[in-house]
This record gives sequence, structure tokens and C-alpha cells, in this order.
Amino acid sequence: MGARPYRAAPRWYGPAALVAVLLLVGFRWWSTFQTATPSPGPPLLSAGEYTAARAVDGDTLELVSGERIRLLGVNTPETVAPNRPVEPWGPEAAAFSQAFVAAGPVRLTFDQERHDRYGRHLAYAWRGDTLLNEELIRAGLSEAVTIFPYSRTMKDRFLAAQRLAKRERRGIWSDFQQSPPAATVSP
Repeated sequence: MGARPYRAAPRWYGPAALVAVLLLVGFRWWSTFQTATPSPGPPLLSAGEYTAARAVDGDTLELVSGERIRLLGVNTPETVAPNRPVEPWGPEAAAFSQAFVAAGPVRLTFDQERHDRYGRHLAYAWRGDTLLNEELIRAGLSEAVTIFPYSRTMKDRFLAAQRLAKRERRGIWSDFQQSPPAATVSP
């Protein structure tokens, strides 16, 4: 048997190899942006007492330090979302939270996840044994949100408060599609 004769590579090997190299280089360059270490976000707060400057809306508080707190397990109607109208019961939820924080310092406790995608601290807000998160739900000013990872005990507590609000047709569970009309004073 004799030696095989030399055959040149097909013409398409050169351009295909070039495309493969370019794709590999481009992918490596692009992936450096995708796997870069994310910014650390705001520093972790310790559980303890804090003074809230205000309630931004029903489910977000702002501390005097400027830190934002997103209440775990609740979703109140919107009042400050950009490009969205104020939702029914949103002003009542914001006023409820504002009254809670205006009464003095709140004790913040935390769960599994400490920050949301907007960099806000995720927390429970307490005054004594009263939990703002739960009271918003009980008053019918928020839905219980249980899809995120936090304590099963708290999820059960929030769902019980929601069942009560629904049964008693409070707030968002009432017959009012809008917030109830303001009370008028007779002369």
C-alpha cells in the first residue's frame, strides 16, 4: 500500500475557522460583563430599633438615615410608581403605614433575603408585639405575598390575616372598587 496523496482542505474550512475564532473571542469578551461580581449593595442593617422618617407608600419605609425598607410579605396598592396612576386603597395604605411610623421608633427584624432587586432592605416592622406587615393585610390594605423565600410561620400568619380581611370584606376585599368616599361633616 502506498502513501496517501496530499489533499488540500476544502475552501470553506478557512472562513469557518475564522468565524469560530471570532465567536469564541466575542463570547469570552461578552461573558466578562455577565459574570462580573455584582456591586455589594447597601450594607446590612442589624435587627433593632430605627426611626423612620416617613412611609414612602404602604409597603416601603424610609429611615432617617435614608435607607429604604421594603416590608416582607405585603403588596399594597401603588401610590408612587412612575408612569402609573394611584391605585384604589393606595393612599389609605400609605396613611396607615405613616401613622405606624409616626408613633415612634420601629423594631426591624429580617429573614432569609436581606435586599430586593432595587437595593431596599427586606424587613418586618414591629412596635411591641404589633407587626405592621400583618396589620396592613388584616386591615385589607395589602395582599399577602407568599411566593418569596421567607419564614413559613410568617407566611401562615399573613395568610390568616388575609382570610380574615376577605371574610370581613375589608379594604381591597370590600365592595368598593375605589377607595370609599371621604366622610363629610354635617353642619
